[in-house]
Amino acid sequence: MEDPATLLALAERALQHLQQGTTDSAAAPMHMPLLAYQDPERYAAERERLFKRLPLALALSLELPEVGDYKALTVIETPVLISRGDDGRVRAFLNVCRHRGAQVCADGCASARVFSCPYHAWVYDRQGALVGRYGEDTFGDVDEASLGLRELPCAERAGLIWVMLTPSAEPSTPAMDIDAWLGEFAAQLATLELDSWHLYEQRSLPGPGWKITMDGYLEAYHHALVHKDTVGQHTVGNLLVLDTFGPHQRLTFGRKSLSTLATQDKSQWQPGEHIRLIHSGFPNLSISGILGGFCLVSQIYPGPTPDTTTTVQSILTANEPATAAEKKAAQDFSAMVLKAVQTEDYGIGFSIQGGMQSGANQAFIFGRNEPAVQNYHRTIERLMNQDHNEL
Repeated sequence: MEDPATLLALAERALQHLQQGTTDSAAAPMHMPLLAYQDPERYAAERERLFKRLPLALALSLELPEVGDYKALTVIETPVLISRGDDGRVRAFLNVCRHRGAQVCADGCASARVFSCPYHAWVYDRQGALVGRYGEDTFGDVDEASLGLRELPCAERAGLIWVMLTPSAEPSTPAMDIDAWLGEFAAQLATLELDSWHLYEQRSLPGPGWKITMDGYLEAYHHALVHKDTVGQHTVGNLLVLDTFGPHQRLTFGRKSLSTLATQDKSQWQPGEHIRLIHSGFPNLSISGILGGFCLVSQIYPGPTPDTTTTVQSILTANEPATAAEKKAAQDFSAMVLKAVQTEDYGIGFSIQGGMQSGANQAFIFGRNEPAVQNYHRTIERLMNQDHNEL
């Protein structure tokens, strides 16, 4: 959990905004041309640069708790295999056989001693090494040591497994410094103790384009209207406390109970009960720590075209629900966040996308009260103009 002093300071900032009718703000409104959302060439370049050459949180550590556990998934049309090896270390590979390129494992989570390609039974161990070939005597000699699964840069930090989808140019040369990339944000993520939660449910949701989708995760301006029947019942609309950690951001929203702190002595405050923290990891991770033993992890992946995304939504509970009341509470929370995201947020997002061709707008306007959205788009611009080796 976040340390008490930090929670107290965040609650103080949020309460001051509530009392003054203010919010953390950018210096001025920002105009963003619609081409930033629509242009196919720009989209392809940004997807390649920001999603294939930066670390992505592809899995939760709790999805691979034991030696031999693995997760296979397809991300940005890239087949990935994540495996916890015999030494306990997590590694990631392109899920592609080195013989004829078949997918080695079907997408999903399981445990395995070895991975056997379904085409010709080339066998790889948990560390990705080629350890057997069907009919190897008749196949002929090959350099097996050089034909292990193609490894991807991978690291485990703060209960998340980070992978870069582009292999290193030289296998012996690290291509990802996760500590440099996360910086002080790693300590913020660590407070969530993600590896100690229970994975209650996980699902994939189709959504509108990547930037439209992410814009909605980065502001509270819409909460009172769009989410009036779900999270908006508990959150103060248009109130944001924002902290940045390089390209990453922590958003603090006020809960409707925030006003009660004004009548209490600070020594009696329980600040965590009156604010809601969202940890937003660039470019596509959103973690919402919710009061009551629930957490929502969202991973947003851009699709093959500018108007498509897939969101992997993971529902975490503090413990595995055991009693009837705990099971109902988990089901209710899962149903609420599904409605809030799929029906409300993405419903509006698809509406926005449908109107982009109308000619009504040449640009979107991000208000001063949407500083996290502004930061996100400025980070895109900065990284697109930055040499990869500078990361």
